[in-house]
Amino acid sequence: MPKIQGPAAILLAALLWSTGGLFIKWIPLPALAVAGGRAAVTTVFYLAILRPNLRRARVSTALAYAGMILTFVGANKLTTAASAVLLQYTGTAWVLIAGYRFFGEKVTKIDIFAVLGCLGGMALCLLDDTRGITWQGNALGAISGAFFAVAVLLMRRDAQAGSESAQASVALGNLFAALLGLSLAGGDLVHGLSWHAGAGLLWLGLMQMGAAYLLFLRGLRTVTASTASLLSLLEPAVSPIWVWLGTGERPGLATLSGGALMLGSLALRALVQR
Repeated sequence: MPKIQGPAAILLAALLWSTGGLFIKWIPLPALAVAGGRAAVTTVFYLAILRPNLRRARVSTALAYAGMILTFVGANKLTTAASAVLLQYTGTAWVLIAGYRFFGEKVTKIDIFAVLGCLGGMALCLLDDTRGITWQGNALGAISGAFFAVAVLLMRRDAQAGSESAQASVALGNLFAALLGLSLAGGDLVHGLSWHAGAGLLWLGLMQMGAAYLLFLRGLRTVTASTASLLSLLEPAVSPIWVWLGTGERPGLATLSGGALMLGSLALRALVQR
């Protein structure tokens, strides 16, 4: 791993994450085959590089993480990449609400503004009727956001017991996703695997998930959480652009409006926190 520090590491991680929508659509395989194959590659990467002690993992955290990545891949296959990534980011609103409810964290006026902005943006994304968008895909995107919130909250709990527990839970979550995806769609992966699909899965597993996670952890050593959250907004902002350049897919006006409302609210919150 090159010696990249601070904000540059966070931005590069977000840039790698943003390629997920393009490669998920680019790989000519069903959603479960893509999700299972990517998770299998990421699991091997984590076990080889991080070498977490899986006995320290929390099963609840791992299940929430697995649910998040499985539903996100499914949403990308059924709706636009913009809708999928924006709906997942609505999990930030649920984290703010649940953080107050379960962790006693203080909620400020700007937090309430961000929550309302995220929920308003989610409503616009769900109402989009652009060609190519299905209600099933938008529903999966919203569910992915809920799983995202649960995973973040549980990882926050795990972090109180030490970073090793959180890393082990993420590795186990990828293992769960790999086992579920491949058990249900392993045949599709075997019969449909080509250099095209194989290269895409390697990129998703090694770079879009594996390397990005290491870069994000490195950046957090010197960057505050609010700054990291602001820099991470590069992912939902850039992801639809990659997909548009690679496939010609264009999100609808409602999705673009909802995305602008969500990203603007979250960016303003991060700036105020700084």
